[in-house]
Amino acid sequence: MGRVYLSLGAFFGLTGVALGAFAAHGLKGRLTAAHLEAFQTGVHYQQIHALALLVVALLAQRGGGRLLGTAGALFVLGTLCFSGSLYLMTLAGLKLGLVTPLGGVLFMLGWACLGLAAWRRQA
Repeated sequence: MGRVYLSLGAFFGLTGVALGAFAAHGLKGRLTAAHLEAFQTGVHYQQIHALALLVVALLAQRGGGRLLGTAGALFVLGTLCFSGSLYLMTLAGLKLGLVTPLGGVLFMLGWACLGLAAWRRQA
């Protein structure tokens, strides 16, 4: 579990930096201010949850559990739904309805699982 989440965290971090640079240099002037802000919000949340996946991976190396694995999976799915939908909405003009808020709910559930996993850990 640890290696998978470490790899995904690194991938999300790498692509988050690339997408942020793309937004700052390649999309400025091509998107409306509102669309550019939405894209940057997707990048911001992707970066935060890349770091969260690194935390999950490090904790998993010290002995994971079902809650920790669930937290990681929810962070991955949340990133794909939340950030991915913002990227598709701004770049392709797709209307994805409830996908973005679903991603936000997945993030919150992931943080809840991570908190519960930490609470249940033995010192």
